[in-house]
Amino acid sequence: MGKRLTQIATRTGDNGTTGLGDNTRVAKNSLRVHAMGDVDELNSHLGVLLCEDMPADVRDLLVEVQHQLFNLGGELSIPGFELLKPPALLALDEALEHYNAGLPKLQEFILPAGNRAASQAHVCRTVARRAERMVVALGAAEPVKDTPRQYLNRLSDLMFVLARVLNRMNGGDDVYWKSERLARSGE
Repeated sequence: MGKRLTQIATRTGDNGTTGLGDNTRVAKNSLRVHAMGDVDELNSHLGVLLCEDMPADVRDLLVEVQHQLFNLGGELSIPGFELLKPPALLALDEALEHYNAGLPKLQEFILPAGNRAASQAHVCRTVARRAERMVVALGAAEPVKDTPRQYLNRLSDLMFVLARVLNRMNGGDDVYWKSERLARSGE
């Protein structure tokens, strides 16, 4: 892995390039850098979400996700390297099953709304989807392992489920879409 940063303002990126973890330099607008940036942005949004009130088990899960996203970002920064391991994906699958089991089945679409924690979870969901799309685009241009793409896909699903969990704290509920078409068909 590349050397640790000891100086933040190096000015080496002033020419529009950035260094990867293997010490190669790439354009700052490369697919790889976009993917790394989207993962970093997702991790930052999770940090904001963690400022909110939530059950301790959800907090612990999200902190672990932050660590795994750092691994994912590290893997993206070193072409051909693997830092995100399949057990991290399995942990998301287990969390999805656990948290979804306690939720009522959806009969309608829900809006990305509710209390502040749930709304921030929805932001995390959408940023995870964008990061996933960028990893897919990167994978179409150069080799990328499957686990990062799968992890982001599962994480987006988990953030949807956790938004629903967080909306139910203190007796709340999801905010349902008021579809005019659905309203007319029910008449």
